[in-house]
Amino acid sequence: MSKKPILQIKDLKVSFQSGKKFVPAVDGISFELNEGEILGIVGESGSGKSVTSLTTMGLIPSPPGKIENGEIIFEGKDLKNISEKEWRKIRGNQISMIFQEPMTSLNPLFTIGNQLMEAIRLHTDFSKAQARVRSIELLKLVGIPRAEGILSEYPHQLSGGMRQRVMIAMAMACNPRVLIADEPTTALDVTIQAQILALMKDLNEKTNTSIILITHDLGVVAEICERVIVMYSGEIVEQGDVRTILKNPQHPYTRGLLKSVPDLRGKKDRLYSIPGNVPAPGTLHKGCRFAARCSEVFSRCNDESPELYKMKNDGHEVRCFLHTLKEGSDVHVGVTS
Repeated sequence: MSKKPILQIKDLKVSFQSGKKFVPAVDGISFELNEGEILGIVGESGSGKSVTSLTTMGLIPSPPGKIENGEIIFEGKDLKNISEKEWRKIRGNQISMIFQEPMTSLNPLFTIGNQLMEAIRLHTDFSKAQARVRSIELLKLVGIPRAEGILSEYPHQLSGGMRQRVMIAMAMACNPRVLIADEPTTALDVTIQAQILALMKDLNEKTNTSIILITHDLGVVAEICERVIVMYSGEIVEQGDVRTILKNPQHPYTRGLLKSVPDLRGKKDRLYSIPGNVPAPGTLHKGCRFAARCSEVFSRCNDESPELYKMKNDGHEVRCFLHTLKEGSDVHVGVTS
């Protein structure tokens, strides 16, 4: 039985004002998040991952940001043009977000209990006593020992891993349908990172919360995600089932990302890195956006921009002209809508 989409992003284009013109940061992306699914979005800094997540949460500042096109459909309703009052009912209640650095997300002047209880009471009719009980339940849910004692402590008294667990508890306070995690393990050491990923997987299984995990680390995606979207310069360049893409990546950029992952089994003098940098938004006006960094570039890549092509594997799509050069199973079979 196929899962039903809970969130649909359709042809989304988000631009930011630079001088007198608007420069696209996200340029026409489309994807779905299914019920109970963990979806990974990967790419380098500047690829548009965080802008996508902030737009989905209704947090793009306007000005300078502007949604120029597209739809954000949550449970059948387009959120693109709803009022801030309507957003406040949805944000934190039905769609929640975990930010990259918990120290900047938690208020240093208030206790953990104060902040957690405020998040609960904002979206429910709980009394202060009920909110306190629920806060203790949430802290225990995310694996924090001596939960009652933590309520009276301030953010600076906790370790980075503990602060991130508090952030996850706050995000889960109202049992959201969708949880967006924007690089939730970047500032943590590898041991705590593994614990946080295991915690998110556990919460997904226990509460059936759909999760979008935004990261630059394909190792993290391989650990807990079911599907993955690879973004580059504001576009989706490859998407599909995690196993399919990790085993048989079709886009040169995805292959470059996988080669960049350190391999502890072999000793190398230098780690691999993709040459060049992500182009600044608005600087490319024709051709494939990855052409300047691609080792397999040919003439067409500099003149035309490729569409997302469907591969034979179900749900596997790639934005690359290489498939027009191949015969047999890899010839593209159509353009996605």
